[in-house]
Amino acid sequence: MVASDRPSAGGSVTVNAGNGCDQPLKKIFIPDLLARWPFPRRLNHHHSKVCAESFSWLASFKAFSPKAQQAFDRCNFSLLGCLAYPIAGEEHVRSSCDFMNLVFVIDEYSDVSKEDEVRQQKDIIMDALRHPYKPRPKGEWVGGEVARQFWGRTIRNASGQSQKRFIAAFDDYLEGVVQQAIDRSGHHIHDIESYFDVRRRTIGARPAFALLELGFDIPDEIVSHPAIENVAFASTDMIILANDIVSYNLEQARGDDSHNIVTIIMQLDTDVNGAMLWVADRHTKLEKEYFEAIAAIPKWGEPIDSQVKEYCNGLGNWVRANYDWNFESERYLGTNGLEVQRKRWILPMPKDHLSGCEEIGPVLVGMTH
Repeated sequence: MVASDRPSAGGSVTVNAGNGCDQPLKKIFIPDLLARWPFPRRLNHHHSKVCAESFSWLASFKAFSPKAQQAFDRCNFSLLGCLAYPIAGEEHVRSSCDFMNLVFVIDEYSDVSKEDEVRQQKDIIMDALRHPYKPRPKGEWVGGEVARQFWGRTIRNASGQSQKRFIAAFDDYLEGVVQQAIDRSGHHIHDIESYFDVRRRTIGARPAFALLELGFDIPDEIVSHPAIENVAFASTDMIILANDIVSYNLEQARGDDSHNIVTIIMQLDTDVNGAMLWVADRHTKLEKEYFEAIAAIPKWGEPIDSQVKEYCNGLGNWVRANYDWNFESERYLGTNGLEVQRKRWILPMPKDHLSGCEEIGPVLVGMTH
């Protein structure tokens, strides 16, 4: 990617840099990654009930200060659960909402923790998941009890295969979070491929995909078939790309953008909009890989074929759910998400403008800390 490839949305505008000086900065182009994606937005019809229940459940732990909890609620993580599992029954979609709240609690705490602290958080959570009926020790980090209650409710309506795969996938996800803490402390920026190796774990897609199987009993040798694995890989990478382009502006303003594909591509002698165009091109290739993998899935007979089809459709829907939630939530764009989705560009916030907040919890655009 070269400078001449920048979109017209990258024209210069003048913004206040926060130091008393006006500086010309380029609008950040947000490509429409799903312009050709055939999966429409769908919302689970249980959303009103389960979102309210999951909101109240998470708030009961008092994991954040009242102000930070308000910011957390505005992120609307339960909405992602209802978009990502649109045909799930009430019990399963409630578990999905609780899962979203759990992983973002982990995200908020791990983002401000050192490697040894994140390792301890991982050990607590995995012990809680493996022993959901064992009371957690008094004074333990709150994530352990959040994980225990989530999993204790989930396994009442989950197949043995889905439980086994979820535990393995969640352990791998948390190991990626530990690696991210190591990279953060060392100010390490990966190259493209090593970044994806870590990001495929920290994005948390694999345990989320295991929740698609709660009512299924697909054997290991089938779900790990190369064609199905390729569907999952393509879906995961598309989720990563969409999340990274929308979250980049907030993350660079927080001084926490090293774990983002936009930052990594900008190391290749291009600007932010050149990086956005690289992402759009890579996403187009991943869409092709997804459908090629779908076409290569063999037949095993019923009921497995129907379960595999629903699982793979669930992966494709996850790509849409994640994309739409990025704009509908206040997590990355504040109250401007739908406008950004329509206009396809945002103004860059000054670098490190939101850094230095010591309170654990989301830092939202437009909120003072």
